[in-house]
Amino acid sequence: MTSPAATEVQKPMAEMSNGSSPPAGPQLKTSTSSKTTFHFAAGLLSGLTSSILLQPADLLKTRVQQSRKTASLRTTLNTILSSPHPIRSLWRGTLPSALRTGFGSALYFTSLNALRQGIAQAGPPGVLANPENGSSKTGARSSALPKLSNTANLATGAIARVAAGFVMMPVTVLKVRYESDYYAYRSLVGAARDIVRTEGFRGLFAGFGATAVRDAPYAGLYVVFYEQSKRRLSSLIDSSGGAIPLSSSSPSINFASGAMAAGLATAITNPFDAVKTRLQLMPGKYGNMLRATRLMIQEDGVRSLFGGLGLRMARKALSSALAWTVYEELILRAEKRWALNEQKMSL
Repeated sequence: MTSPAATEVQKPMAEMSNGSSPPAGPQLKTSTSSKTTFHFAAGLLSGLTSSILLQPADLLKTRVQQSRKTASLRTTLNTILSSPHPIRSLWRGTLPSALRTGFGSALYFTSLNALRQGIAQAGPPGVLANPENGSSKTGARSSALPKLSNTANLATGAIARVAAGFVMMPVTVLKVRYESDYYAYRSLVGAARDIVRTEGFRGLFAGFGATAVRDAPYAGLYVVFYEQSKRRLSSLIDSSGGAIPLSSSSPSINFASGAMAAGLATAITNPFDAVKTRLQLMPGKYGNMLRATRLMIQEDGVRSLFGGLGLRMARKALSSALAWTVYEELILRAEKRWALNEQKMSL
């Protein structure tokens, strides 16, 4: 007996094999350890790709947010470009950023897939998306992941992101301090030793509360907006008959949906990101989220809560679009290959 979730995963793979109708053959199985490992590897590769390419934007965002009097992007960029090694300075902190984003994405995508598959297969019918909302041919081909309701997407995205964020929190703290010019760390090991010596192991988790408060709604909203955008774009492309200048291929739909979803989710959650940055840079001064928010408003005004918003929106739009497009394409191609291999083995 095939579950609704399995059918939802099988459908896009079957349609991709000939572009129209499902071929005869065995049903896909998605719970093997090898496939879990592949989700981890696909998430790692997607995270590394986006973090390395977009590190300058992340560094600039940190520098803008660290200032007591919120600095402008132009001033911050000119300061870096006038330094002796501008290119090296723009990519400062790439290693901790790549470690955090790469392994963080791997943990996030793996846990998110496990949660979504588990809920779709064992949960009540209400957690599945309305078939009428995702029935277009283009939308059916754009993902190998299960289609859940908005509530289920919100919950699974939030849980997966907070869990991955907690595991990677020490690397996140190191990354932020390495990118900042408040500290003159020469190595990650030296930075870690200094934090533990002066603040204890608790210092490696500075700002986790603000990070969780930021990441939970961001990740949950992102998955909701992402899935909704894919459905709407798919329907628009199918109904436009080519009038919309966007390819009907899954990478195009996933990239555009990822960028739009990240922009919306980022705009809503940016104050938490600004508070988190201050807490990670100066935990002794700001203490906790409420105190940090109050001090930031007193010293810099409400605009400090939106410091780096433009940079963060641009970076998140590109990084999320890249990460999800790479991840979904790798999984989609792998599922197709697994289906063909299973079909050959059954003959």
